[in-house]
Amino acid sequence: MSDPRRAIPSVESVIQQLRIVFDHELPHEFLADSARQSVSAARARANAGEDVSSEAVVADAMAQTQTRRHNLLKPVINATGILLHTNLGRAPLGATTIAAMTANAHYTNLEFNIVEGTRGSRHDRAGDLLAMACGAEAGLVVNNNAAAVVLVLATMARGREVVVSRGELVEIGGGFRVPEILAETGARLVEVGTTNRTRLGDYQNAVNADTAMTLKIHASNYRMIGFTEATPIAELATLEVPVVVDAGSGLLDEQTPWLHQRPDWLADEPGVRQCLEAGAHVVTFSGDKLLGGPQAGIIVGRKDLIEVIKRHPLARALRCDKVTLAGLQAVALAYLNRDVSSLPLWSMATEPLDALNERASRICSRLAGSTVVITEAAAGGGSLPGWTIPSRGVALVVDNTAQALRVLRIEHRVVALTRDSHLVCDLRSVDPSEDSRLVYALQSITNSQ
Repeated sequence: MSDPRRAIPSVESVIQQLRIVFDHELPHEFLADSARQSVSAARARANAGEDVSSEAVVADAMAQTQTRRHNLLKPVINATGILLHTNLGRAPLGATTIAAMTANAHYTNLEFNIVEGTRGSRHDRAGDLLAMACGAEAGLVVNNNAAAVVLVLATMARGREVVVSRGELVEIGGGFRVPEILAETGARLVEVGTTNRTRLGDYQNAVNADTAMTLKIHASNYRMIGFTEATPIAELATLEVPVVVDAGSGLLDEQTPWLHQRPDWLADEPGVRQCLEAGAHVVTFSGDKLLGGPQAGIIVGRKDLIEVIKRHPLARALRCDKVTLAGLQAVALAYLNRDVSSLPLWSMATEPLDALNERASRICSRLAGSTVVITEAAAGGGSLPGWTIPSRGVALVVDNTAQALRVLRIEHRVVALTRDSHLVCDLRSVDPSEDSRLVYALQSITNSQ
């Protein structure tokens, strides 16, 4: 019998086949890696006694390359209705923010004082402007909110006790558990109260000379209802230790940025400004959630505490780059100007139902077999669990919903939903400028049935 390994093509010959399809689009090493993996897998099958063919190896390499090509980072249309979709990059950035980030992508005065002609600090500008926007004495920006929490704990609580309510010992995305983070930063966790009820007296009984802080963690990714009680920040501020609040979602101020009245779907989401006014010494929050900016973690609070946090060795390891800081600076200036029309998150979140209905009707007029449907959008990104935002969408009857979703994703970079036998696109999370692209994508689905 002939050796089945003789049918396996060389890596170079597979690469040549890949070049015919992906000529000039993908680099040599990209194609070579797919070719090596396919040839290696074929050898393993041949060694196990399986039959292999040159055509099958090339087909496998083609499929691998296509999959990896499709998964390269690229823009998509978010038709899920989830405004801060973590898998889709959370808050979309507006033209003003993008322009600021692009302008500062070349040389910039990141750590240079233009007036004095001396070395400056990257911690100025964005951090201080965000602090100003929420009424804090000082601010600091790091690469995400998890990093912000880690830095605060490592600076203020290493080797000391941190008092936390049992009802706030949460786990957020990616396995970020509060007890484990406390342990990693060298702090000692002291649990108080019960899962559903924690009173001021529970904290008072736990605070002693070795207590570094009380840590209050906003339950941003779950809701607890029923027989519950939590201790307000103002009451914690009466204790003889600093109060640190992880506000998570990053609602900067309960009074902004909506222009008319606070939306019902924001429910009781706390504002960073209000946390500080209630007596919090330090507050951490995300930059790419309800703030509406790029990914970052923001630390604001009392100036003396922020200065100590800035000097911690981890501050350098967790710092942001110039492009992110430029984007956050633009976002902070928008809040200070009390005009957040440049932040797509809030334009989408507060778009009137009449406007959404009109957009849906226009799309349906160009799409046979489609209907306008009532939908429920959501903030997403671990924000406002259980609360939805009234919305409108477009529904399309399809023969195979799974296949239709796949075609939309791969061929048109549209991420949508299904409801029964319908393909549904929620327009709350679709920028109006993307409506024409969405129509074209949906027309391709109807034409292929």
